[in-house]
Amino acid sequence: MTDLESLRRALAESPENVPLLQIYAEACLESFALPEAREAYERCLRLQPNAPEARLGISRVLYLEGRTSEAAIRAETLVKEKPDHAPVYVFLSRLYLSEGNVDLASEFYRRGISINKQVSDHALEKELGLRKVEKADERGGEQRYLFSGDWRDDDPSLQEDADETFFFGEEDDDDDEEDPFLSPYHPFGGFSISDFQQPSVTFRDVGGMDDLKEEIRMKVLYPMKNPELFRAYGKTVGGGLLLYGPPGCGKTLIGRAAAGEIDANFFSLGLHQVLDMYVGNTEKNLNQLFQLAREHAPTVLFFDEIDALAADRKDMRQTAGRSLINQFLAEIDTTDTRNDGVLVIGATNAPWHLDSAFLRPGRFDKLIFAPPPDEAAREAIINVMAKDKPMADLDAKALAKRTRDFSGADLKAVFDQASDEALMQAMKEGRIVPLSTRSLTKASRGVRPSTRGWFEHAKGHAVHANHSGFYDDVLSYLGGKP
Repeated sequence: MTDLESLRRALAESPENVPLLQIYAEACLESFALPEAREAYERCLRLQPNAPEARLGISRVLYLEGRTSEAAIRAETLVKEKPDHAPVYVFLSRLYLSEGNVDLASEFYRRGISINKQVSDHALEKELGLRKVEKADERGGEQRYLFSGDWRDDDPSLQEDADETFFFGEEDDDDDEEDPFLSPYHPFGGFSISDFQQPSVTFRDVGGMDDLKEEIRMKVLYPMKNPELFRAYGKTVGGGLLLYGPPGCGKTLIGRAAAGEIDANFFSLGLHQVLDMYVGNTEKNLNQLFQLAREHAPTVLFFDEIDALAADRKDMRQTAGRSLINQFLAEIDTTDTRNDGVLVIGATNAPWHLDSAFLRPGRFDKLIFAPPPDEAAREAIINVMAKDKPMADLDAKALAKRTRDFSGADLKAVFDQASDEALMQAMKEGRIVPLSTRSLTKASRGVRPSTRGWFEHAKGHAVHANHSGFYDDVLSYLGGKP
């Protein structure tokens, strides 16, 4: 691995060296120093605006941070603007494969390879189930790989077989099949009831956070459990709920458990799963999704990283993105009975990016702050994480007390760090070295709670931009006056 300290010293001597900045950013990614990597890529863009390598690098950072929707949106924008930049197709292939969309992942990969064979990734090919057909170059006896759509040679004997490279299972002999390379990728859409889940988790499976769970019960779940009672008072059942708070604090789990509480269909998606490069297709996809939800109510639609859409609205006003936002707002509007029995939950780590139109009555008008797990929740999380690991002893309560402000993701980092230390010792000694309260406590000292950075940012908004009382819960959590 590249020596980061040596690269830092080199950059100190040559701070505007773009190739060096990119090498440094790549080294940071390899070391999972994500904030440093993003800062380096952004410096590259300040020096060389629209550099595709740096723009793709920021998408990779976002993906590793778990911000999949924003990563995909940025990468897809790069595809549209730089359609010949092969690495972005391979990145999108990896991204969609991680979400289980093998067909779309395969199309992205094949497109990237058709542009530049040098970006091939053998491990990714194996995961996608792709296999290559080799053709021998009779002129030199060299084995050459043929890639669909990009092989050009003066030898007709090589050209005539250059229309197939990768096969999916059985070979397809249908010559009339639409060429997937006529466009970079097919429209998303294609939602069906099989995409919806029946969650097996309920609030009983979520440790602690009793106040948060009770607030969701009162604002959302009781109406959906007693629809006739609420309709008698002219109240619609369902609507929009916005969960906001620091990353890694279980917003997705809470949304899934809420669906489990009322035996509802559940569908969790990032906004990029409905986005499409062709005008009008995205709106159709979104409408289809909501129509399915209405037909199979009660349904919970969970939109993760909803700020990825709202944050870019200002920039989208002059593009087709504006019609997407208008369509989304129209779909979630509950001023009539169309969405009766449909609960739309949005989750965001950056509520200050949301457009006020999303917060109007009848849309995301139920706002719930999802704070870091309290002590009881941290104790439950610790017990769950310790369940399948070799433990010498575990005082979960004591460890929970020592990890104030830690998110679930931070606690996982504690276990990962302690496990790495134990594994290194185990390899030296040739035996299983168990974890202990002591080793976990030691590891916790090396993990800075990620929620504190969020609260530092949120406090400025809560103090100076709380005109509608949006941040009252944040101020209350911080000890201020709402």
